[in-house]
Amino acid sequence: MNDTIATIFIAFLWVLLIALIVRALLSWFPGAQRSEFSRVLHQFTEPLLEPVRRIMPRTGFIDLSTTVVIVLLYIMIQVVQRAADS
Repeated sequence: MNDTIATIFIAFLWVLLIALIVRALLSWFPGAQRSEFSRVLHQFTEPLLEPVRRIMPRTGFIDLSTTVVIVLLYIMIQVVQRAADS
């Protein structure tokens, strides 16, 4: 695997992962959800979360889709990293 492509892809996956963490943290602050930054973050991360929400059963007020996507992104980072190292 080309190291440059792997590095760029891993960086992109990290950006997605961090964006999801920031979105989850912002959800704790009701005033922050009305900001322009929050709207852009929502548009950036929603395509990742929506398919998982359709598959996962409802768990009441807790939305576990963010956790599932974060774990999947981390697994993808590890797989690409190992493929690039070999």
